[in-house]
Amino acid sequence: MPKPFVFRLLAAALFLAGSGAASAALPESIPKAFAQSTLEVTTAIESSGHLVLFSPVREVNNEIRSESMARLSVSGEGRLYQIARDANRREAREHYLGLLRERGAQILFECSGIRCGRSNVWANQIFNQAVLYGRDATQDYLVAGVVAADGSRWLTSVYTVTRGNLRQYVWVEHFKVAPGVAIPGLGAVNNRVVGPVVVPWKGGVTYRFDWQATDRRKVNELARGEGAKVILVGYAELGANESFEDSMDRARQATESLSEVLTKTGVSRQQQELLIVGPSVVVNDLARQGDRVEVMVITK
Repeated sequence: MPKPFVFRLLAAALFLAGSGAASAALPESIPKAFAQSTLEVTTAIESSGHLVLFSPVREVNNEIRSESMARLSVSGEGRLYQIARDANRREAREHYLGLLRERGAQILFECSGIRCGRSNVWANQIFNQAVLYGRDATQDYLVAGVVAADGSRWLTSVYTVTRGNLRQYVWVEHFKVAPGVAIPGLGAVNNRVVGPVVVPWKGGVTYRFDWQATDRRKVNELARGEGAKVILVGYAELGANESFEDSMDRARQATESLSEVLTKTGVSRQQQELLIVGPSVVVNDLARQGDRVEVMVITK
């Protein structure tokens, strides 16, 4: 029977949806704009009660209601971009998600379509940007948080929408939260857990792993810390004519192969914990799909 420790590690792997290994990206800098977009508005955000939502929104008697929301003391800015006609808002969303993962941000809440609530409420009562009023079915929202090395906390929210005239927009808010203010969800995952680094793989007898040199160095650097533990979670996409057992076996072999690679680069096998989930866990994140191993490091 799997050890309770293994279950805790698996829970951590799933809870860290959308987060990535920390990189040199500075949390105080607003994420770089999506290349195929044009900046239309920049607004300073200085408030002792800025509204941030961490769950879907609804309107009751002209009042905003949400199961989890907060009015925070913040300092930062908001930026409105129009997406070029030969691009789309989903590409823009993935762009910002990638940048947030690079700086180790934790996704605190995300939604899409009508699950977010009414676009009218987001546009006019939350962001105060009327141009964001679009179709309820064609909107996305996420809010992510990161704790910097100096202990400061930063939030980034990204809202994308398609209007009735088919023009697409992105609204990005990025700000520092005042010390001592509670942020729903931020800190719920132990700061000692870094990752996941998503490593796609291909192969059968031998395996080819697609991951950046910076990610490899980061894992090795963290693994050198006293008492550090490296967790490898193996996934495999279930093939059209493949049995569940065969898919699990592919995931196991690929994960063991990556474990050998790490061992050769200085991460001892004793430091590693391998978890095989194969196709049994579905993650609703476009960047975390298919055959892959997700690597996390737990520091002491």
